[in-house]
Amino acid sequence: MNFILSDFNKHQKFLPLTFTRALADYRIGILTLKEKWEFYLNQKVSVLTQEYLQAKYSLKIENENIVINAQIIPNPELVGEILKLKDACLVKDENIIAYSCSDNLEDIPKTKIEFKGEVLIINSNTDVFTFNGELIKQDFDIITKGRKSQKLSSTNTVFGKYPVFVEEGCFVECASINTNDGPVYIGKNAKIMEGSHIRGAFAICENSELKMGAKIYGPTTIGPSCKVGGEINNSVFFAHSNKAHDGFLGNSVIGEWCNLGADSNNSNLKNNYAIVKLWDYEKERFVSTGLQFCGLIMGDHSKCGINTMFNTGTVVGVSANIFGAGFPRNFIPSFSWGGHAGLSVYKTETAFEVMTKVMERRNVQLTEIDKQILAHVFDITAKYRNF
Repeated sequence: MNFILSDFNKHQKFLPLTFTRALADYRIGILTLKEKWEFYLNQKVSVLTQEYLQAKYSLKIENENIVINAQIIPNPELVGEILKLKDACLVKDENIIAYSCSDNLEDIPKTKIEFKGEVLIINSNTDVFTFNGELIKQDFDIITKGRKSQKLSSTNTVFGKYPVFVEEGCFVECASINTNDGPVYIGKNAKIMEGSHIRGAFAICENSELKMGAKIYGPTTIGPSCKVGGEINNSVFFAHSNKAHDGFLGNSVIGEWCNLGADSNNSNLKNNYAIVKLWDYEKERFVSTGLQFCGLIMGDHSKCGINTMFNTGTVVGVSANIFGAGFPRNFIPSFSWGGHAGLSVYKTETAFEVMTKVMERRNVQLTEIDKQILAHVFDITAKYRNF
């Protein structure tokens, strides 16, 4: 059977992180949503997303297909029911989980089958850090099952009830690792420098680094090729992003190719302990998250200068460059330049020059497809840049 992971037209709900990616590429736990589905289905899946993003993703359509809602977290029972689908739609309450169809992907069957088991659905960007602990544990189990961890050296202190798994090529010295609240996964060629203190659940993915003296409170995930230091609590870095110096980051989601300057901090709790509101692109206003702890949501290629102070519940779009004294706004549009003293437009030509230099440092190329996507994001976000 051919499987397709679809955004189900929920793209707007997950901005700014979906300005530059399909929902399938969200990292929650250790793996991305796409990687989770490919593990459980034991085969590659293709991706159906927004038209302007589709060039970035392969979409394979055959005579018989099963289209899966990318918001859904897979589990064995759920996958078993999906594999049985024939001219039917699997649902949970009001949510479509998956449906079988011909080469017309919009032909959703009228026959509905109610799934009786438990389903975890990602409904917002804040769910990324809210569900991260549970999904680190789930991913840890499937990644490490039947495998043997590399040994940690005797310079490290490890204690707790959950396991630690170390892939090949890692450097971990003089660190303390507490697994009482969740497992710790150390990806291939990851580096954990001296004096780091880690409390699980925690995952550091391939080629990433924890700088000296880092303090990590779980559940936290550091995606591939990141450099991270300072104090971090219950946050997720998607990939290729840096917070290499001191400063606090809590209850936050950081996209790709972001950089947080030295001693930058975010608030994750309001002074009056009130429920936090976040900017909602779909409703074009601030909306309650229902959470008392909520920090920073930062889109791809955004950066901040040293000593930047982010208010509780700040949303930063794509390719924003933030600097200066004082608290910047708690909604910073894409391609903005400045901070508390005022914002101006960050032109795409200049932004592309910086992106090219940043990505080349990791031996990654800014492609013409990337530029087309980012130029489209610049155009569709112009209405927010009324500076």
